Amino acid sequence: MSCPICGKASNPKARPFCSKRCADIDLGKWLGGDYAMPSRDPEDMERAWEEAEAQKARAKPH
Repeated sequence: MSCPICGKASNPKARPFCSKRCADIDLGKWLGGDYAMPSRDPEDMERAWEEAEAQKARAKPH
């Protein structure tokens, strides 16, 4: 099995990755939304809008 990030042989300690570095790169992609699936469901869009508004309200200095 090869590392899904760089293509090198995977390491059993970091499987399916070759190293902790590649595992961290993958985690960063997940957290950054690179693997998100787009949706056209109106409920998903409404939920995303509400979450964005809530985050904006929390970020406002008082």
